Amino acid sequence: MTTKFRKKPVEIEAVQVTETMLANRDTWPVWLRAAARKCQTELGSVRVCCVEGMVCDEDTRPWGGGLLINTLEGVMRANPGAWVIQGVEGEIYPCKNSIFEATYEAVA
Repeated sequence: MTTKFRKKPVEIEAVQVTETMLANRDTWPVWLRAAARKCQTELGSVRVCCVEGMVCDEDTRPWGGGLLINTLEGVMRANPGAWVIQGVEGEIYPCKNSIFEATYEAVA
């Protein structure tokens, strides 16, 4: 037997990935910059190196024009147009624009 559920209304932090954002880390929100400084193997951290094993540098442009994000499901990419979300427990994950628009609305 299945039961229907509705998401509880929660507020999250999110930023849409743009070329400008990828080129200039100073435009990143504080929570995303903090995640990028975490250990590269820590879940929820943002990778800024090109390929595994490459020495990471604060100024290295993210691989492939997007951000690589370590999640519980593995490494996921946030390409331009996608959103990067900080969830209710501080976890960071990417979300396609179409799913983001269907799921979230701006808070006044």
